[in-house]
Amino acid sequence: MTTTTEAPPPPASGDVPEARKRGARKRLVPYWLLLPGILWLVVFFAAPLVYQASTSVQTGSLEEGFKVTWHFAAYWDALGEYWPQFLRSVGYAVTATVLCLVLGYPLAYLIAFKAGRWRNLVMVLVIAPFFTSFLIRTLAWKTILADGGPVVGVLNSLHVLDVTSWLGLTEGQRVLATPLAVVCGLTYNFLPFMVLPLYTSLERIDPRLHEAAGDLYARPVTTFRRVTFPLSMPGVVAGTLLTFIPAAGDYINAELLGSTDQKMIGNVIQSQFLRVLDYPTAAALSFLLMAAILAVVTLYIRKSGTEDLV
Repeated sequence: MTTTTEAPPPPASGDVPEARKRGARKRLVPYWLLLPGILWLVVFFAAPLVYQASTSVQTGSLEEGFKVTWHFAAYWDALGEYWPQFLRSVGYAVTATVLCLVLGYPLAYLIAFKAGRWRNLVMVLVIAPFFTSFLIRTLAWKTILADGGPVVGVLNSLHVLDVTSWLGLTEGQRVLATPLAVVCGLTYNFLPFMVLPLYTSLERIDPRLHEAAGDLYARPVTTFRRVTFPLSMPGVVAGTLLTFIPAAGDYINAELLGSTDQKMIGNVIQSQFLRVLDYPTAAALSFLLMAAILAVVTLYIRKSGTEDLV
């Protein structure tokens, strides 16, 4: 004997529109949650970006006023005049990023695998510089690298300054107002941006993978090269991007630790906006810097092949 279950009665005609309304409201919930963030980006990012774009194609003066004349030649003129500052900014940013990686990777490795119960303390020491102003930290380096300071004295006694002077990083027995001082400031100020992503990536690695590599008679160097470093590539890419992007547009370190020969493109943009009051040139330089960083970042991500970042 077979039993049949009765199908539920069809909803009343008045319930169908109400159910559809409830379904439509549920589908709109994610968009309502995104609305505050979208409004924030539109007001504080998209709108200023559009305004800057219109400013870059204006002509005129502060007395007569600026008008949009679609003067795209301002981009070429700005690049032709300030290309040395562009190259210098990229060179300083790349050097500081490499130094941050060389210094930050062992530190992140130590925190992730060797710090033990001291891990939290070391992490606090890494982020402790963020508790003070960026400007104060840079001024501190001006004192550290002062001509009569102990650091310069030690470097001079070890003849390190002779080598750096030959390489063009310093001038004689002086470190301040040289490329080395600017790079040191950039490296110090942006080192935590490298350490934190590296630590996060290294902490996710299962220690049993290291044990398995040891069981297969892999040397520690081989284990690092074949296991640890490839698995930490997402952190390497994230850290280098977080270091390179702000370092390329920085102007505080070059302003306080360098001279006129070490000015970066950020110094030029700041001067054009606040001193010369040439707003179209400053806006054009800002967009050129943005385009250069975007091109470098896109190429770097494609070459690194880290799909985990997406």
